[in-house]
Amino acid sequence: MGQNTLTRMDLSEAVFREVGLSRNESAELVESVLNYMSDALVAGEQVKISSFGTFSTRDKAARVGRNPKTGEEVPINPRRVLTFRPSHLMKDRVAAGNKR
Repeated sequence: MGQNTLTRMDLSEAVFREVGLSRNESAELVESVLNYMSDALVAGEQVKISSFGTFSTRDKAARVGRNPKTGEEVPINPRRVLTFRPSHLMKDRVAAGNKR
């Protein structure tokens, strides 16, 4: 399996090629969309992108964990975590890529 990573720069380059905005405008557009999504998640909203998936946050309660090396119990503080649930179309598309 490859170690390729899609970056912000790759996204802005794709917008530049597909939409025809300047490179700076494309980078600003990508940054603006990502900031808008981040702000919505921080506010507790879901971000649903059709045919891609849904990003949301979930609160996790405090619990007692265990250090695997020592076996010592360690308290784990409550926290908010980010979750992603892919759409059925995305799941099918990824699964079809495995059959090559």
